[in-house]
Amino acid sequence: MLQPHSYSSPTQSSITIPNHTFTSKFIPLRRSSSLSTFSFTLQPLSIKCRHPQFYEPKQFPSSPQAQRPTPPALGPASVGALPPRVYVGHSIYKEKAALTVNPRPPEFQSTESGAFKILREGYVLLQFAPEAGMRRYDWNRKQVFSLSVTEMGALISLGTKESLEFFHDPFEGKSDEGKVRKVLRVEPLTDGSGHLFNLSVQNTLENIDEKIFIPITKAELEVLSSLFSFIMPYLLGWHLFGNSIKPKYGGDYEWNR
Repeated sequence: MLQPHSYSSPTQSSITIPNHTFTSKFIPLRRSSSLSTFSFTLQPLSIKCRHPQFYEPKQFPSSPQAQRPTPPALGPASVGALPPRVYVGHSIYKEKAALTVNPRPPEFQSTESGAFKILREGYVLLQFAPEAGMRRYDWNRKQVFSLSVTEMGALISLGTKESLEFFHDPFEGKSDEGKVRKVLRVEPLTDGSGHLFNLSVQNTLENIDEKIFIPITKAELEVLSSLFSFIMPYLLGWHLFGNSIKPKYGGDYEWNR
């Protein structure tokens, strides 16, 4: 630590440690005749350091074994090089049933040119589970209903006093057509607080006749509508198309004709 010195004589103090030298000087000024105080001027503190290992580059041997590895070059992203799959969902729990909403991604097919085209649009899977006691639900008896992008749009535009109905036959156009019937009805509640989601499933192949209903409030339906609006472009694969867009100059445009 530097110790203060008398103002009567200029002093210089220094401290030396390995590779460092600290030097400070205090130069007194003349005493003022009208003031009882003294003023000093502190010269800049000089610091000398010598640590070549911090700023001088090290020399590496030229042998192949001592050379630093070169990171592999990253090629352009493709549909097959997407991030790891992430599972998300949203759940609504009520006294008589529970409802979960999960998005399912679209499927793509490669073409001879190396590009990709959408093979199957994505969808949103609704899973209805009936009650199995106080705040417990029987997920072994759950029934599922897939919402297409168009059906999601119908729910988004649903008015407070409007109702709609979706009918699905998973085996439509196949030999088991008509053996599984799924009907989802969305009807306004009598008190105007929201809508009632009523799923009816008749499956003669597994001898199932199930009806599950759950009330959805206005706020809950607004959340579902927001989720549907956000995920729809991704279910159609438009985000991948947007990422693949490159600047194009010229072309046959309508306004150039």
